Amino acid sequence: MIPDIRIEDYNYDLPDERIAKYPLEHRDWSKLLIYKDGKCSDDVFSSLPGYLPENSIMVFNDTKVVPARLYFRRESGAHIEIFCLQPVEPAEYVKAFDATQSCSWQCVIGNSKRWKDDILQYDTDHKELLDVNLRARLVSREGQTGVVEFFWDGGKAFSELLDLCGRVPIPPYLNRDTEAIDLERYQTTYAHIRGSVAAPTAGLHFTPETIAAIRARNIETDNVCLHVGAGTFLPVKSSRVAEHPMHREPFIVKRSLLERLAGKDCSLTAVGTTSVRTLESLYYAGAACIEKGAPEDVGQWDPYTREWPYETGEALRALISYLNANGLDELKIGTRIIIVPGFRFRLVDRLVTNFHQPQSTLLLLISAFVGGDWRTIYRHALENGFRFLSYGDSSLLFRR
Repeated sequence: MIPDIRIEDYNYDLPDERIAKYPLEHRDWSKLLIYKDGKCSDDVFSSLPGYLPENSIMVFNDTKVVPARLYFRRESGAHIEIFCLQPVEPAEYVKAFDATQSCSWQCVIGNSKRWKDDILQYDTDHKELLDVNLRARLVSREGQTGVVEFFWDGGKAFSELLDLCGRVPIPPYLNRDTEAIDLERYQTTYAHIRGSVAAPTAGLHFTPETIAAIRARNIETDNVCLHVGAGTFLPVKSSRVAEHPMHREPFIVKRSLLERLAGKDCSLTAVGTTSVRTLESLYYAGAACIEKGAPEDVGQWDPYTREWPYETGEALRALISYLNANGLDELKIGTRIIIVPGFRFRLVDRLVTNFHQPQSTLLLLISAFVGGDWRTIYRHALENGFRFLSYGDSSLLFRR
């Protein structure tokens, strides 16, 4: 049964001054709230390794944020902001980034009413871009979003154009323009696979030294990749969560990690809500393998609409068998999963995460993870000077 949840029950007062507008000087200098057995305590993030049990597993999301915000101009002089969300043609991220003449993307279009049927010119006097002649054509539009075709001269890859032309799409609640510091700090140190339009912000606190200290405690580390979409910025506008649509986000999980998880006799720490959603989606993808012979995208309400009889290891082994039978080293599908109170966690035991917006799907996930006790955590954070949202402080939550 789809849970009947009122989003107003997940509201709290977040003063603007508690939103971190900029990162701290050093990534691991942020504060760390530890929530365990219903109690909160404080430390600094560099102390995180000491709170993790030895012989456990920690999983990161190694997606890389794309500088996907572009500014074009009409012949009239009007400026149009185009924010690339996901590729349409070619539909695969790698192929879209490697395109050397044209590609189409689903985009958010700022000032869209001023864009008619004309072709836009990229707004620059950058010498390196004068011969490129980057242009944009509106293929289709629905409200503030639409499909935009980009085309250009000179044979440069689209990924190179984004690096030259694009701006890092920092969250709108920072209420400022992208600055030089965001190029480095709105990206994890281990980011690897291009595709996100928002950072998996729990990972922003990690330094190579912190990760080395984690491994020194005989804790295995591994990566998944879920490309974070613009849906991460969307508030829940419906009074009932059941009416809120979750957007599809593609993810990649290596067969080697599935094999480690299938034989898991140790506990697992997920870095960020995106890692949680990826890992917990694996069970339902594996159940599809058992029932239909192949994995499928995980639907928003799949965990809630029926009883699932399979053991976790059984579902994971079904995925491994499918990959082996098809000569694949990676599982590549998508998920729309929403994790809300009443969700049954099958893989993740601990969660490293920042502090999230009121009335957000991320706050619902936190509530589900801590058995509904999210107010204890957020009250403590507000009363003890923690900084909130993307550039804010961190927490280590033990599942209840």
